[in-house]
Amino acid sequence: MVIQTVGAFLAVISFSLILELPKKYLILSGTIGAVGWLVYLLVQAAAGSVIAAAFLSTLLVALFSHISARVCKAPVTVFLVAGILPSVPGASIYRSVSYVISNDPVLSSRYLVETLQVSGAIAMAIFIMDSLFRLGKKK
Repeated sequence: MVIQTVGAFLAVISFSLILELPKKYLILSGTIGAVGWLVYLLVQAAAGSVIAAAFLSTLLVALFSHISARVCKAPVTVFLVAGILPSVPGASIYRSVSYVISNDPVLSSRYLVETLQVSGAIAMAIFIMDSLFRLGKKK
């Protein structure tokens, strides 16, 4: 898990450089992504659910992104887009397309549904956290 977390940290920093994130936010965005990936791994090991892992890790990433945005006086997307990178279901969509090409509709459908569920969990977590911060802002 430590190696994967360090890998996630480096991947998020690399992705942030591609997105031309301001250099002063690189370490923070990498840390947010690494913590999100660590939570993803822990929840997946404990619950055995990729969907729950994606939801909870993205919820935490969104929380840290909102807090970091307010502390650093930067847009939330600066931290959020890079932070959710490790949770994006790239392997599931790859497997789905691979099974379409190899003419296995059952496995292709299984991985496509998994991809849609994980993507929905990520979107829902971001929406929930954004809504909570907007409600807190009004009060």
